[in-house]
Amino acid sequence: MATLPPPAPGQTPVTVSAAPAPRRRRHRAATLLVLVGIVAWLGGLGGALFGGRIADWLDDPPSRASDQPLDVAAPRPGFENRIDVAQVTAYVAPSTVTVSADVGGGMSLGTGVIVSGDGEILTNAHVVEGADEVRVRLAGESEPREVTVLATDRGNDLALLRMAGDGFAAVTSADPGSVRIGDDVMAIGFALGLDGEPSVTLGIVSALDRSVGQDNLFLDGLIQTDAAISSGNSGGPLVNAAGEVVGINTAVARDTAVFTATNVGFAISVGEALPVIEALREQADGAVREEAFLGVGLEDRRDGGQGVIVTGVEPGTPAEDVGVALGDLIVAVDGAVTDGSSALIAAIRDKQPGDTVTVAIIRDTEPIELDVTLTARPE
Repeated sequence: MATLPPPAPGQTPVTVSAAPAPRRRRHRAATLLVLVGIVAWLGGLGGALFGGRIADWLDDPPSRASDQPLDVAAPRPGFENRIDVAQVTAYVAPSTVTVSADVGGGMSLGTGVIVSGDGEILTNAHVVEGADEVRVRLAGESEPREVTVLATDRGNDLALLRMAGDGFAAVTSADPGSVRIGDDVMAIGFALGLDGEPSVTLGIVSALDRSVGQDNLFLDGLIQTDAAISSGNSGGPLVNAAGEVVGINTAVARDTAVFTATNVGFAISVGEALPVIEALREQADGAVREEAFLGVGLEDRRDGGQGVIVTGVEPGTPAEDVGVALGDLIVAVDGAVTDGSSALIAAIRDKQPGDTVTVAIIRDTEPIELDVTLTARPE
């Protein structure tokens, strides 16, 4: 618990012996003291008013992005010890915030992580999408703070917020190459919007480079984890034994009529998130982000094999320009395997218009590589 600082040490007055002053000089001294007191009072009043104005300005969340660099840890070979849940929780909790958004007469609840000391917060785009007002609440505080939504990237399901102030505890991101299958990880967030401190759940990195897609949202480079993720965890950190963020919790597999899912959650990997944060900063400062476009219709394979089937090629698109044909099987983009349409769509959306990618296809059992220069996705 925070306590007020002790009173500042006082100065011991020094007694000076002096001859009595003439009466006229005492009168002048008294007058001077009165004038000094008036000036000090006016100065104090002006300072209070000016200070109040500054406080009012600081309460208004900035609308521009931070210029502070993101804190990324140095590469590490791994961890020999299991995660210390209590210690890591105490370390990460000050950087974890609740996010509440007023959306269409209701409320969306999620979690966010502070990524810069001057108040930038990262969360999922679906937490704040369509919000009229967004607020956050910091650990140990009872009152929410207003934030500005600087920019959102629905395609990557990330949003950048900013609150007023400085000196916040920013998270450290893990080196992307240091995340390994089997590493202990912990999800932290405000599951179900329950009162009190954030919930923590323990698990491991179950798999890397997963892809999911639904409702025009396609994500790749995901970390799969068996750490329990619930509603309200969205946008919160998935951290390693050093308290470094390895991913942003974003989705969970659910039971369907065909599949049963148990402890299968997904986090946007730090390798995917870091460049998106920089892109969101650029958007906040006025840059217009355009998604890259290939121009094909797709269908997932149903025989258990890898790759995705081309079902259509739009005229005048990069795909048509390089000769992609109906029935082609796209198996990789820039060397990254495409296990299905979600992975391919996400891989293209991660690129910029004007980027050239190598698309590996199989046509009538013959492997072919095509270099494609992508264009901007039509509105």
